[in-house]
Amino acid sequence: MSTHGLVVDRGLEGVVVGHTQLSNVEGQIGRLTYRGYDIDELAPEATFEEVVHLLLYGRLPDRHELDVLKRELGARRSLPEPLVNAMQSVPETAWPMDVLRTVVSGLALFSPVNAHGEHLSDVHTAIELIAKVPTIVAAWDRIRRGLAPIEPRSDLSQAGNFLYMRSGKLPSDVEEDALDTYFVLLADHSYNASTFAARVTASTRADAYAAVTSALATLQGDLHGGAANASYRTLTEVGSPANAEPYVRAVLARGDRIMGMGHREYKVRDPRARHLEAMAKRLAEHLGDPHNYEVARAVEDASRKVLQEKKPDNTIYANVDFYTAAVLADLGIPGDEFTPLFACGRIAGWTAHVLEQLADNRLIRPQATYEGPPPGPYIPIERRSSNGVHA
Repeated sequence: MSTHGLVVDRGLEGVVVGHTQLSNVEGQIGRLTYRGYDIDELAPEATFEEVVHLLLYGRLPDRHELDVLKRELGARRSLPEPLVNAMQSVPETAWPMDVLRTVVSGLALFSPVNAHGEHLSDVHTAIELIAKVPTIVAAWDRIRRGLAPIEPRSDLSQAGNFLYMRSGKLPSDVEEDALDTYFVLLADHSYNASTFAARVTASTRADAYAAVTSALATLQGDLHGGAANASYRTLTEVGSPANAEPYVRAVLARGDRIMGMGHREYKVRDPRARHLEAMAKRLAEHLGDPHNYEVARAVEDASRKVLQEKKPDNTIYANVDFYTAAVLADLGIPGDEFTPLFACGRIAGWTAHVLEQLADNRLIRPQATYEGPPPGPYIPIERRSSNGVHA
């Protein structure tokens, strides 16, 4: 559609609406960078805490800086007791993303405000949110299973502490590394839908709590953060590698899409999928159960084969959500918690984007093309009729 001489595609595809120094998605060549560092180097080498420092402070930390950040994250993980009590009064059937969104919003109640009712939104607020989001997810995981929440530990990594809070046991190195790699890969992705929502909210001068609540609401849908759960449903419906191709053919024959296949930005394979596939394979070998990995691999192969038969010039690949399903399932995390786990990684990018927006702010206020009826007179109610013909 066209407005004020500009051609704007639905969904703002291809439209540049701002600038950022945080991450760059180069979809044509399949490259993702955080502040100039390639995800292909960060994923196998950097910890999530290093990436948090990179996004918030603009550089990779030295040893002392990393230790300082880890101590602050550890010190900020515990939740206010009234919020834990509130979670324990929620129906156990409540959807995990609803709980996470509500409790994150509730964190603002325990943050001081100035005379105008404004919360401070600075790097320490960002670290608090990064620290507390996994605690909320882990606490609700236990509460809805009828178990008491486990207090976080300050001496563990973000990934290790989350797995500990779910089970009360320290994870293996392979399990911790798998979740840590997942957090690194999900930390930021330029102006994706939830990040854009956070920046729109921040642009009104709303605080970080409000902006992250907006991001969480946006993340929930199946076309964004909910896609990993949908991908897991695909794996469970397929059941075995032998069923992959018949399943794919049946889905495509109905005109439906294979969840987890293809990406709006990447025209080649999502670079994050490569690392998650390798981690899914490693985790499966560690656990001695390759089922989820083998089914995922078979579905990706079948999808590429069948889609290329139909459209030889259109190659499709797995996106980050597809192998997320295999990794998180093998970590024992139920499918309806996949989107909250997404948030545990993306909270680093959301908060960094909020700070970036506030540092150089302008209200984000786009225009829309009006396509309704032309101007006309007001019709008094006694002259109106339900068929649109007026007396």
